[in-house]
Parts: sequence; structure tokens; C-alpha cells
Amino acid sequence: MNKTLGFATGLALAAATLDAYGADNALRNDIAADYRDRLAALFEHFHRNPELSGRELQTSKRLAQELRSLGYDVTEGVGKTGVVAIMLNGAGPTVLLRADMDGLPVEEKSGLPYASAVRQTDIAGVEQPVMHACGHDVHMTAMVGTARQLAARKSDWSGTLVLIGQPAEEIAGGARAMLADGLYTRFPKPDYALGFHVWATAAAGTVMVPQSAAMSGVDSVDLVVHGVGTHGASPHRGVDPVLVASQIVVSLQSLVSRSIDPLQPGVVTVGAIHGGSKHNIIGDRVDLQLTVRADNPETRTKLLEGIERIAEGVARAHGTPDDKLPEVTVLTNETTPPTLNDEPTAAQIQAAFRSHFGDARVPPNRREGMGGEDFAFYGAPEHGVKAVFFFVGGTPEAELTGVAAHHSPLFKIAPEPSITTGVEAMVVGALELLKAR
Repeated sequence: MNKTLGFATGLALAAATLDAYGADNALRNDIAADYRDRLAALFEHFHRNPELSGRELQTSKRLAQELRSLGYDVTEGVGKTGVVAIMLNGAGPTVLLRADMDGLPVEEKSGLPYASAVRQTDIAGVEQPVMHACGHDVHMTAMVGTARQLAARKSDWSGTLVLIGQPAEEIAGGARAMLADGLYTRFPKPDYALGFHVWATAAAGTVMVPQSAAMSGVDSVDLVVHGVGTHGASPHRGVDPVLVASQIVVSLQSLVSRSIDPLQPGVVTVGAIHGGSKHNIIGDRVDLQLTVRADNPETRTKLLEGIERIAEGVARAHGTPDDKLPEVTVLTNETTPPTLNDEPTAAQIQAAFRSHFGDARVPPNRREGMGGEDFAFYGAPEHGVKAVFFFVGGTPEAELTGVAAHHSPLFKIAPEPSITTGVEAMVVGALELLKAR
């Protein structure tokens, strides 16, 4: 090698490294200042004032106000309560960034000074307590922080930003509603979509990027078991639906262990069972509610077909008449496919994160269960959008033992590291995809 050329190359690389280090520090410092000056108070506002799925009226209004103040072109009411904010910045790809907005019908018992005391009538007309028990307040706050940093760094990127505040994630309806209302036709269609979820059981300050399946597909299933009612003292005169339902529940546990590939994950959980009215009456109906989880279409099909087969087989074994066989209904409005990251893009985002944060802060993703996410719809194969969903740790490492799970009334995260890391990751991810050319 030419020694002069080698020395010059070395100086250039060192200068580039220092420039990158300085840029990283500048971004981190700007986010820290923004959290201190604005985002901490905004997070507490969102946490104190949660709204239920499909009822995010004031939440979406506040999010739209924040984004509009940063110079974004904002449209409200997309998919009923969704928000779309656009910033054009020359030629380049279009990148969608998503935050979900809805709370849960949970009474908060976290003990936080800014805990929610809200009650709200849900879309079914039932009054419920409401809590941000899944971190959507973090996601919205981080969205505003991300929007501010990207607006201030327009010289560093080229293309189009589409930021969305999505309703009704908790009932798996919001993404579909926004898409049905023209998200990909009325507004610039994205080439890429990014989203993240704060994760209470992961160390604050860490970022994890699944390289394939990020979340599972989810189906909600209603199963009605019919019987022939009679006196509790004369069970031989009827068909006891409580007994039939009980044996169906037990038999369903064989589906995952004996019907699907043991190398493929699957879950069939009976979450609710309702039947009977009095001690000495054998009724004529029991209602079960199931959640079914799978990571691919083949496993999903086997599980859903297995539920029908087992329900009918157990009912027939107990002498249930043909006109009273169980009814199995898969709820089409409460289903979502697996959230499958685009693998090349996931690798690109993970590399960008490791370059920015360092390897220690970007560990391999570890799945703890089969949770679902309607973010899956944005990257569905028919749309041709390269989607990546990642996770941001939410609890200081020293406090991880015994931390409350998502959807618990005790749920809480550490706001500052969760929000600032979320903003930093979203900005780095967006800049990686929108590199100025």
C-alpha cells in the first residue's frame, strides 16, 4: 500500500468517526433537553388522560396539535380517530412511523403520582376504568420527540415522512380502519414502515430488533356449546353442556402438543367460560372465549380446524343431537396476522442501531410469549411495504425482578430512559432509511 495514501485514508476515517461520535452526542443531548423541557410533561398528560379503543378523541386532538406545531401537514379523523402527519423534504423514499394511542379498560393501581383515575364509556356503551397499561403513552410521546428531531435535521435526510397516531390497537382494529380510510391512497404510500413497543421486562436503554417474526398472529374465537337442559337431580334426561364444555377445554390442550410441528409455536387459551344459572339446574348453553396464536398461516389453519374438530367430537361423544352441535366463530374484526419484519431491512436497522448505540445496547431479541400487534397490517404482503417492528426496554435493570406485566393494573415503566431511547432509535432508523443522497 502507498504509505501516504494509507495515512490520508486513516485520517479521513478518524475524522469520520469523530464526526459520527459528535453527531450521536448532539442528537442524544438534544433529546435529553427536549425530554426535560417538554416530553416529560407531555408523557404525564397522556398517562393521566387515557382513552379507550375507538374513543381516542382528546388524545388524537392533542397529538395532532403537537405535530402541527412542528410544521407537519396534519390530517385528523383517519379511520375515525387516527392522525396522519406529513413532511415533504425533496426526492427520496417515503417512511411511515407509527405510534398507537389507545388505553385499556383497567383500573390503575400503580401508585404513580400521575396515575389515571379516568372512567370512560367504551364503544359498546359500557362505562370502564381506563389506564395506559401497555405503554402507548410512551409511544405517542416518543413520536412527538421523533417528529421534533427529524424536523430540525432536514439537511440530514431526503424524502417523505408520514407519521401516524393509530387508534384501537388493543382491539386489533385501528390499523385496518386507517388503511380502509385511504392511508395508502389518500396519503403518500410508504416504502418503509417503522414502529416500536416499549417492553417492561427488558432493560431500559436497550433496543431489540427481531430479524423475522416480531409478534404472533392472533385470532379471537367464540365457541358456543349447546346442551339439553334438565333438573340437576336427573342428569340422564338431558345433555350437560357444562360437562361437554369442560372436556372440550381439556381436550383443546392437546392441539399444540399433538397437532402442530413441535418446532413451530402455537397457543390455544380459553380465556372465559360462562354457563349455568343455579345449583340444581342443568342448563342448555355454555359460552367459551378463546385466543389462538400462531406465527404462520399453516399453524393457524391447523389450530382453528382442530378447535372445530375437537368441539364437535366431544359433543357427539356425549350424545349431543346433530341440531345442537357446538358453534365455532372466528371473529373477523379481532384478528391480526403475524408481525413479520422484512429481513433485509431489519438487518439494516439493527446494524444502524449497533453502530449508533453500541452492541451492548442492542442485544438479540428474545420473545417471551406470543403477543400480537396490528402493526402487521402495514407490512402485509399485498402492500409491498418493508416493515420493521422493534422493542425498547422499559425498566431499569436492577428493578427487572418481579416487574409487572403489560395489561396489569400495576404496570409501569421508567419514562425518561424509555422515551429518550425510543426517540433516539426512531430518529436513527428513519435517518438510515432516508439518507440524504
